Formats: sequence, structure tokens, C-alpha cells
Amino acid sequence: MLRMAWPLPALLVWAAAWVVYTLAMQAGLGPVAALLLACALGVAGSLLAPNWWRRLIVAGGFPLSLAASGALTLAPAYWLLPLALLLLIYPLNAWRDAPLFPTPRDGLRGLGERAPLPPGARVLEAGCGVGDGLIALRRVYPEADLHGLEWSWPLRWLCALRCPWARVRRGDIWRADWSGYQMVYLFQRPESMGKAVDKARAELAPGAWLVSLAFPAPGLRPDLSLLDDRQHPVWAYRVPFTVAD
Repeated sequence: MLRMAWPLPALLVWAAAWVVYTLAMQAGLGPVAALLLACALGVAGSLLAPNWWRRLIVAGGFPLSLAASGALTLAPAYWLLPLALLLLIYPLNAWRDAPLFPTPRDGLRGLGERAPLPPGARVLEAGCGVGDGLIALRRVYPEADLHGLEWSWPLRWLCALRCPWARVRRGDIWRADWSGYQMVYLFQRPESMGKAVDKARAELAPGAWLVSLAFPAPGLRPDLSLLDDRQHPVWAYRVPFTVAD
């Protein structure tokens, strides 16, 4: 789906949701259960979309088409179930932070050589989603003590399932304590990078690293950058940070 031209991914997810809904109704599960199953498939498929608007389109296409078709008559309150499911996966505070952008599997290649860490070093992915960043971190720091922090509990559960070798917990990345970590990795958006810099400056110990995928930290000079032909550049800053000229 990640390689398909838009809107083919959305059409495929909508069609699959209709198939699930139809099969569930034929199996006698009832309209509410069938609606939830089909919407769950739509929300799961939306995780693969590259931005918020496409995620909403992928997740919302089935319930909107079902309502427009008139094939199902439910009390108005039941139509809030797809919205509740969407908010469960994408809680409100996630809309203020970064979208769910997965870290490419080899997106951190070369980081371990350029920013070596001792065995057992504690590394945090702030906002770990479903675990792609932790998987990339493990490839470059196989002996690190990896931690993940995610606000959405379904995503946290999926991340823990995919990354049993990491310590994954639910929490707010901005309220959690970053002290004690030798490296904090994040894939935020440009608007929240300044907030990340302030938190890292206040809590990380000297010598610790703040690593950002794709977006540089405003006002800082990176201690290293990986800018080859990779999908996203990697920017790394070591405490105490150096202010850009």
C-alpha cells in the first residue's frame, strides 16, 4: 500500500471494509458488531497512510459510505462508534504532536558508527508508534537498552507486541522524564522540535544525544548529520548543545 498511487490504497481499504461488514452480517454478528469490525479494519489500514488527511479519508470512507447507502439504520449514538475508535488510535494530543510516520527500517544506518554508545546504554524513542523506530534503533545499537514511549494505548500494545526486546510503556513524551537516557530519538514535526530541544536541554545529562529524523533542531548546530541518499536525513545533537552561528 505504501507504494501505491493515491487514492488506490483508500479504495482497497474501503472495499476490504465492505467485505468484512458483509461477511459479519451474513455470519449473524449483528449490525453494531459488523460496523465495529469493518471500521477497525479501516482504522488499521489508515496507519499506512502518509499524512493526517489521508488517514482520515482511509478510516472514514467506510462508515460514511455505509451511512450514505442507507443499508444500515442505527440510532444516532451508534454512529459515534467509528469516531470513538478513531480517537482511540489517534488520541487528541497526537494531533498536536507528530503524525504517525514510521521510521524507515534502514533510516538510522550509520548512526551507531558516528555516535557510538556503550553496551547497555539506555535509549528512548519518544513517540514510538507501532515500533518502527525501535526496530531501526536496534539495528544500529543491538546492545542498547531500548525504551519506547507512546500515548495511544492500542499503538503502545502493538509496539510492545512487535518489539518484545524493548521496554514499551504508555505515556506523554512531554511529561515523561528524559533524564537517565544516553540518547533520545524522535520523529517529530518541525513545529515541535523547539519544544524537544528545550526539554532535552533541561533534562539530558552532558554527553547524551538528541537525535531527530528528517527535521533539524531550530537554532542549534548539529554535532553530526547523515545526509546521503537516504529517505530522510538524520540530525544528532550532543549535550551541551552548540548554538548555530
